[in-house]
Formats: sequence, structure tokens, C-alpha cells
Amino acid sequence: MDYFFSPASPEHQKREKAKARELRMSQWWKQELGKGLCYHCGNRFKPADLTMDHLIPIARGGKSNKNNCVPSCKDCNTKKGYKTRAEMALEELSQNSQSDSESSED
Repeated sequence: MDYFFSPASPEHQKREKAKARELRMSQWWKQELGKGLCYHCGNRFKPADLTMDHLIPIARGGKSNKNNCVPSCKDCNTKKGYKTRAEMALEELSQNSQSDSESSED
């Protein structure tokens, strides 16, 4: 699905990564981590095991602000990569339909 990928300018990425570093030091972010919940899988983790995930990735024009940043476990963040939530949902649907068609062939 890389045909939807439109990279943001290097200047935008540099600026937003700097904002993300500042946001990680904020009281708001510390409170988010303190909840210990991964936004994607809903599992509990130690705050040190959570990372900052941008729902709309910086590389695709996303911003580093409270509306776009969520705590995520490392596995979910790695799996998400540069994809949006919609692309992840489409990918999951595609995988489910493939596994359904394979199981119906048995």
C-alpha cells in the first residue's frame, strides 16, 4: 500500500521531531504514560515500555501535538510504522479475508 505514501518535507520532519522531544517532557505526556495503556492494543505496560506514536506520522505531514500523539507499546508502534489507522484497518481486513478464503478451501 505504499502508493498512498506522500513524504513530508525534511524541514517539516525536523521541526515536528523537535516539538515531539519537547512534548515528551510535558506534564501532559507524563500523565499519559502514567496510565500505562497502549492506545492500539489496550494492554497495560510500565511507562518506560511505552513510546510516543503519531496517529498521522510525521513523515506523512503529521504534527507533534496532543491531538496526534498517543502512548503505544513498542510492538504496536513498530507494526504501525508510517501507516495511518485507516491503512492499518484495510490491511487487517485484507489479511482476515485471505485467511477466511484459505480456511474455506480446506
